[in-house]
Amino acid sequence: MIDLDAIRTLADIPAAQARARGQATAVKFGARETSFAELDARSNRVANALIASGIAPGDRVSALTKNHDGWYPLFFGTARARACFAPINCRLAPGEIGFILGDAGPKLLFVGEDFFDCALAAVAGLASPPRLIALYGAHPAFEPFEAWLAGASDAPPADVPQLADDVLQLYTSGTTGLPKGVVLTNANYRTFLEAATEVDGFAYGEDETVMIVMPLFHVAGTNVSFSGLAQGGRLVLVKDFTAPDAIRMLREEDVAHAFLAPAMIQMMLLQPDADGAAYPELKSIAYGASPIAEDVLRRARATFGCDFVQFYGMTESAGGGSYLSPAAHDLPGKLTSCGQPWPGAAMAILDSEGNELGEGEIGEIAIRGGIVMKEYWNRAAATEETLAGGWLHTGDVGYRDADGFYYVHDRIKDMIVSGGENVYPAEVESAIMGCPGVADVAVIGIPDDKWGEAVMALVVASADLRPEPADVIAWARERIAAYKAPKRVDYIDALPRNPLGKVLRRELRAPYWEGRDRAVG
Repeated sequence: MIDLDAIRTLADIPAAQARARGQATAVKFGARETSFAELDARSNRVANALIASGIAPGDRVSALTKNHDGWYPLFFGTARARACFAPINCRLAPGEIGFILGDAGPKLLFVGEDFFDCALAAVAGLASPPRLIALYGAHPAFEPFEAWLAGASDAPPADVPQLADDVLQLYTSGTTGLPKGVVLTNANYRTFLEAATEVDGFAYGEDETVMIVMPLFHVAGTNVSFSGLAQGGRLVLVKDFTAPDAIRMLREEDVAHAFLAPAMIQMMLLQPDADGAAYPELKSIAYGASPIAEDVLRRARATFGCDFVQFYGMTESAGGGSYLSPAAHDLPGKLTSCGQPWPGAAMAILDSEGNELGEGEIGEIAIRGGIVMKEYWNRAAATEETLAGGWLHTGDVGYRDADGFYYVHDRIKDMIVSGGENVYPAEVESAIMGCPGVADVAVIGIPDDKWGEAVMALVVASADLRPEPADVIAWARERIAAYKAPKRVDYIDALPRNPLGKVLRRELRAPYWEGRDRAVG
């Protein structure tokens, strides 16, 4: 249960739990454990240090780090200072990170030691670079975190966070290749917390252990963390996911709940010690971020012997939307569904004019409710388009059956979801163009048993040079994150286009998806 009287906003979580269970462990990271009382005090110190550093309500504060227990007081402290936390995907290339920093405009950037050089490259071209602080580790160009924090009071700031405050800004890839900052408020997360305990997969018991393997720059990582802490759970945070470590941790830490991307589940199933072992405390595994193969899901249910819950949503809906409950997993024909709407949320299938369609009719899946974002930061036109008619337009094509279950069939937009990460073809194509020997290129997603979809580039070679596929891939990896770079490069004489010159990606994708019941991985 979440005490919604004591926890009005996300900023209230550490203090509420410190009063209720101060000496209980809030976060375990490696050998280090942090109690709720310690998390509360350190979050207050961060808030006061931020205010002393000139951070005002509405300002942005960013972090570039792998999963680390320092993330939590940094987030809660930022929220208590009434500022907005904008964590950055640490898998991005320096140029991409530089764009996000220029867009968000944080006054402070906290960096983990794994990314010191990357951060310096990212801020090099900024007109107003942020103040650089080493969250952990040491570097002469970065102010040590403990030195920055020294002298800050552990009393809560006098200015009380409000529901209207922007609290989290997560960046998603854009169809034009420019990431967009999704602005989520305390009001969005108040709605999320109100629904969380009614939704299987987010309803945790006090003192139950919740394993956090999803990155904390991703809405899945943040949401499972917020829900777990708000309910008095014990988080076991993993810096880098590996399948053997995840299997071991499920057993050794008596994990009760976890959220895993389908690719993670599949990698864990391949471990020789996964099958036949006991997971006595494991109650639920939630999955989402990309579709899962039915065979993988069946094997996972047999292996882990716990409830499985699927979540469908977007960063723009604070990760919420629909869910497929454990009981629904056993209903005939429902295993390929993404479930029914969250409590308090509405879903619909819309035609191209924004009209609601009936059962069995194919259109765009849309979401409405208090979980839907405030806006895209600095993107008024994109915000208006995405929230047209009061609905969040997901860009996914699907339908609703007679029982009110929703099914994702295809995407209106060209987004590729590989291992739970969103990849937009335009961004990859932009990175590839300029490679010697590339006259034209189109990027599509093709089926991949491990990642759901893999990024594939179809290249039209120039008349005088045909680059090796490995050279094209290497060229792309120098300019964008490795997970966005193509895993495969094939050659084509000419790209199919419509009369207006638009590449017909659906035509390019069709041969690779032939014989499958849906056109997404």
